[in-house]
Amino acid sequence: QVQLVETGGGSVQSGGSLTLSCVDSRFGIGTSTFSVGWFRQTAGNEREAITSASKSGDTYYADSVKGRFTASLDKVTNTLFLRMRDLKPEDTGLYYCAAHLRRGYAWPPRWSDFDLQGRGTQVTVSS
Repeated sequence: QVQLVETGGGSVQSGGSLTLSCVDSRFGIGTSTFSVGWFRQTAGNEREAITSASKSGDTYYADSVKGRFTASLDKVTNTLFLRMRDLKPEDTGLYYCAAHLRRGYAWPPRWSDFDLQGRGTQVTVSS
């Protein structure tokens, strides 16, 4: 599968902020994909969707991040962002971006639904 590349992970204290980025220079995530999403995998849990959006215009967020995380797509730089604020220790985990070239999925999508996937970036939030 084609790989997307996530950057921006790191370590912050509780209440801090981070912005993750996701790019794919081959396809241009902002122009050639129909739907995009961010997933995370926290310790002891399965990978879960935290936000997804499609060209139909609908954007969804998991209840656990609603009001704190914002996903956006810069079509000029072909970069998908995930802006995270008011981070909590339970947000600690591996964060992944994903995209599909041709379709969108009902909320919440599964990781396997997407044909373009990243390898993840680590986010660690200390109390």
